[in-house]
Amino acid sequence: MFEYCYTRGDNLEDWKIKISALWIIMTLAALIMTILMLMEPNVIEGIMAGEVLGEKITPEILLLAAIERLIPLIMAFLTLTLKDSINRWSNIIVGIVYTAFNIISMIGASAQGILMWASAAVSTVLIVWYAWKSKQKA
Repeated sequence: MFEYCYTRGDNLEDWKIKISALWIIMTLAALIMTILMLMEPNVIEGIMAGEVLGEKITPEILLLAAIERLIPLIMAFLTLTLKDSINRWSNIIVGIVYTAFNIISMIGASAQGILMWASAAVSTVLIVWYAWKSKQKA
């Protein structure tokens, strides 16, 4: 099994595995950033008072946050299961959207925030690049 993985070379299926792993890396970077943010002074107190980053916490905000964190995990799975052409375009489009989100999240962030959001942005840029590159191999 392992011998097959190492000897098969860079075929068309490899891009799917790389992209799927990058979606997971992006999600982990965002989750780590959330944990680090909770360690900053007065953040927990603000959350307990019903606010985060100056915004009131509402059920709609929590739902949007859950969807935002769930989409990359769904993309990790779909990348391994969708047909190639739909797969490429969905990764390119969702990757560009998340790259924009990650870059916007860096604005006004702490040093650790910039590091984690930049890591997430690099992951999504690579997702777009691998998806685009795979189109040219086909």
